[in-house]
Amino acid sequence: MRLTAAIRAPRRPPALQAAKSALATVAAWFIAGSLIPEGPPPVFAAIAALLVVQPSLNQSLAKAVERSVGVIAGVVIASAVAILLGDAAWVVIIAIVAAMAFAWLLRMTPGTANQVAISALLVLVLGPSTPDYALDRVIETVIGAAIGVVVNIVLVPPIALAPARASVDALGEEVARALERLADALSAPRGRTELEELMLTARLLRPMRDASDAAILAASESLALNPRGARHRDDLARLSAIVDRLGPIVTQIIGMTRAFYDHYDDDLSGEPAVRDISVQLRRAAHDVRLRLHHATAGEPPHDEAALTSPLMVSAPSGLRWILVGSLLEDLRRIHEALSDDVV
Repeated sequence: MRLTAAIRAPRRPPALQAAKSALATVAAWFIAGSLIPEGPPPVFAAIAALLVVQPSLNQSLAKAVERSVGVIAGVVIASAVAILLGDAAWVVIIAIVAAMAFAWLLRMTPGTANQVAISALLVLVLGPSTPDYALDRVIETVIGAAIGVVVNIVLVPPIALAPARASVDALGEEVARALERLADALSAPRGRTELEELMLTARLLRPMRDASDAAILAASESLALNPRGARHRDDLARLSAIVDRLGPIVTQIIGMTRAFYDHYDDDLSGEPAVRDISVQLRRAAHDVRLRLHHATAGEPPHDEAALTSPLMVSAPSGLRWILVGSLLEDLRRIHEALSDDVV
């Protein structure tokens, strides 16, 4: 299972992505080969085009720069080492070490550093150590990177807004359900198994929140430099705002559930303040769905918010004031997160 997870992605990439990579690689091979007819096959151009085609234009440009800088540095280092030390087999090792040291000194990214070493290795293994050969490989790489970017521009990458909207929808609905589950738990006695399940489901909100953050980031990447991105930026801004709003509420729900779990007793549901908090939690669930509809549909809310101002309650009996006070403070924070008009 671990080996399978290491070599297989959770989901299959779009067919368009594979088609663009193949098209860019083939185009780079023939174009670079026709522009630089002498010398070895245009391997550098094909590799550059293959690596540059990324899911978004922003990533493609970053990869093009990374690839070009890495190849240029690697080719220059390999040529210099070969000219100084000759073409013995051990010179390849010296060139690789020099390339890695150079990348480390300049604090290059891991991808760029690896590219410097790989380019140095390929230059020494595949071709003669001459300035003309090194220059041809640099030009070849730039041609391949440029073709990869052009292919990605012509065949515009898809907008990743739908997955972000689905993830935010799921998070918002689960937050509303978590509030309702906690309200139900406060309304009647619960067994130990039910309390454990309540705590577990509340904690599952964290990975859902993280998944929504990742989906928003992916959507933002897909819009960067995308010709079709302008029309979707408002939608993404609304989705990002609702995730920012729901993030603290997730923390409050987990905290409230933990406090209820730790301080539970069978007579707790008879406490007047606890019943009032339960009502407010249901209203908060309503308002979460209201905000969610506004963010995902892009329409102003048709209903009014149901959550009232923070409760004024009398002191609960015994030591229940610890739990009631904790719940009231978290409820106040939820109220603040839902009451303004940012979204």
